Parts: sequence; structure tokens; C-alpha cells
Amino acid sequence: MGATFALVLASLLAADPTPAKVAVEKFGDVFEFKVNGELVTKYHTRQSNSKPYFWPLNAPGGVAVSRDWPMKPASAGDSTDHPHQRSAWLGYGDVLPEDLTLASRTPGVKGVDFWSEGLNHGKIECNGADDVRSSQGILRTRNSWKTAEGRPILQEVREIKLVPLDGAYLVVIRITLKSSGTVSFADTKEGAFGVRVSDKLRTSTNPKSVILNSSGARGDKDCWGRKADWCDYSGEIDGKPVGITMFDDPKNRCRACWHVRAYGLLAANPFGRAESGFPAQKDTPEPLLRLQPNEELSLRYGLLLHAGDAKIKEHYRKFLSD
Repeated sequence: MGATFALVLASLLAADPTPAKVAVEKFGDVFEFKVNGELVTKYHTRQSNSKPYFWPLNAPGGVAVSRDWPMKPASAGDSTDHPHQRSAWLGYGDVLPEDLTLASRTPGVKGVDFWSEGLNHGKIECNGADDVRSSQGILRTRNSWKTAEGRPILQEVREIKLVPLDGAYLVVIRITLKSSGTVSFADTKEGAFGVRVSDKLRTSTNPKSVILNSSGARGDKDCWGRKADWCDYSGEIDGKPVGITMFDDPKNRCRACWHVRAYGLLAANPFGRAESGFPAQKDTPEPLLRLQPNEELSLRYGLLLHAGDAKIKEHYRKFLSD
């Protein structure tokens, strides 16, 4: 009788584990996202930054899977290229306000560069948090996309939600952009939702690392500029199998091509076309997308931080249903 009861109890506990506790905590202009007290990421919103960004990004077990530089000094032998690639961020390299005459531009850019941090780049300023639902892992903020002269051309509502999964953490980002005037997105590979993976994960230096997309393509050359529901960058860090997967919601008005590189960049780009060299978009007519005054554009992405058996397909289905 006792043995039977113990088996039943064990079965019930296995079928109904204690739900993970999520929390969002505010410390000045930084929001910390945690699961069961363990830090998953910090979201940095200081207005002096060129754009908000997530750093660090930790897979289950506290393994950091994104690059620390330039937020902290690089260790000996670590990379120091592309200083605008701050762990994980949102931006786009050529946003064209068609109703404005721009006094200054970034060389080679038709409109405003919200991707790099070079000459005359734009800024994405966080204007505060509208909604913090700590126990649900939800943060909603307001952002303003401004030219180098400080003129706003896009207003944004950004909702971030942390979802604990089996062996992984999922960060869901919902972006709603509203144009101040007529705005189009010019053709550039530099965008839009990006992450710079840890140097220890780079396929250029780690033979155990791999880039894989939902269509089964492997490696940066076969995944770059192609459309897929998701793209994964995985390997080992200090002997622990970990990785980062980006999800693209099929309901997005513009589906992403993957700007993914062996040196460690993984980015979902919904606007790059023929000039970018994206094979999947070589026959796309211009312009791909033009927003009229006060028109809105919604985009939704997921960032899966995983350890061990990724279960990416299963987690992607969770992303779609959430």
C-alpha cells in the first residue's frame, strides 16, 4: 500500500512540477529579469545610450551566452569589433523619413542609421515604462526613434516577456512602431533584431559550434540571407552545451531573412532585399514597406536561451501559442 502510494505521488509530482517564479525588478534605468531568483538578463534603458539593449544573456545554469564587450573590458584574445553590437538589441541601418530634409547623414545611408554608432547615427530613446507586471515577467516601455538632430520619426511601444521553459528561457519581444510622417525602410543588411553571441560560441573559432535554421540549412553561408522560422547558434562554453535561437513570428507583416555570421552575429532582418544581397529577396520590388503618417507596424520575435537538449521545435510552438 505504501509503495503504491509513493509511486502515485511521484507520478503526480512529475506531471505537475512547481511552476517557475518569474520576476522583473527595476534598478534605476535597468530592469532585471529573473527565474526562481536566477538572473536571465538585464534590460538597459539609459537615454545616453544609442539604443536599449539586453546584457547579459544567461542560459539556464547561469552560463553567459552573449558577448560582454563593449559593456565591460574585453579579456585577452577576445573580440573588440563592431562596438554597436551590444549583446542583444533592436535597430535598423536605414530608416528614411520621406517628409524630412535631413541636415546630416551617415555615409552610405539614405535615411537615418539606427544600427551602427558611427557619424550622425540616430538614437532610440526609452521614454519610460508604462507597465511592469513583475510576477508575469512582463515589461512594456515607450521608445522614440530620433534623427541625429533629435527629431522623432517613429514612436514605439516595446513589450518584453520572459517565459521559463524546459531547459530554456524564452524572451518574447513585441514591437509596435508608429510613424510620425511617411517613413520607409531602405535596403540594407544592417538590421534589425540582433544578438552578438559569446566569443566561445563563434563558428569561426569553435569547431563544436553550429549555425542551423528551421529549414535544415547549416552554416552561415547557407543560412545567410535566407528566410526561415528560426535560426540557432549553438555550441559549448566551458564544456557545457548551450545556445541562442531567434524566432520569427509568421504573422509578422515582413518575414525575416537571417543576417548571421561566423564571427558571432545573429540577426533577424525583415527589410533587407536585393542591395543587401539576400538571396531570398533578390526579386522583391521597391519599396518593401512604406508607412503612412500615424500608420502602425507590429513585429514579434523570440530569443531562446537554451542549455543541453534545445527542443527548439517544441519551444517554437510554445512561442507561437503564447
